[in-house]
Amino acid sequence: MTTAFIIVDVQNDFCEGGALAVTGGAATAQRITDHLRHQSYDLVVATRDSHIDPGTHFSDHPDFVDSWPAHCRVGDPGQALHPHLDLKHLDSVVDKGFYSASYSGFDGIDPWGRTLDTLLRTHQITEVVISGIATDYCVKQTALDAARLGYSTTVILDLTAAVAPDNLPAVKAELSRGAVRLA
Repeated sequence: MTTAFIIVDVQNDFCEGGALAVTGGAATAQRITDHLRHQSYDLVVATRDSHIDPGTHFSDHPDFVDSWPAHCRVGDPGQALHPHLDLKHLDSVVDKGFYSASYSGFDGIDPWGRTLDTLLRTHQITEVVISGIATDYCVKQTALDAARLGYSTTVILDLTAAVAPDNLPAVKAELSRGAVRLA
């Protein structure tokens, strides 16, 4: 098997002090960097929320289900990958959500216009290991899409941070039903 490590949305806006901060985001970034110092993968890809005009995804009165406060605007510091994430480990970055809500890394493209699926298939990846922010949104959706596309898929829960940790039992059950392994 050839394995890719996917780092989902470990961005300033999703870490403490950001526009849509998730508790433990900065620590998650550091744990991912520490993990990559001791593990080797055939490909390492980070995804980024990268909004230009996502329509109703942004709201002045968000419901925190379908609408959210403005975050990860292209060119703003909040869009950047968090400084605790050591970029030297990355082979590629995939941006998603320019003009719509986007929870899956598989909705994005790299700087050459390749989708995440195309990038993985180009590198003959058969297995993906997923980490990042937020466990209950973008990590979950990226993992479910990976499994649906035929990749052997694992989420390392210790390398994620959740918006609503109390909902993790339901998220874990949904991932398991979707053929995603949890580690």
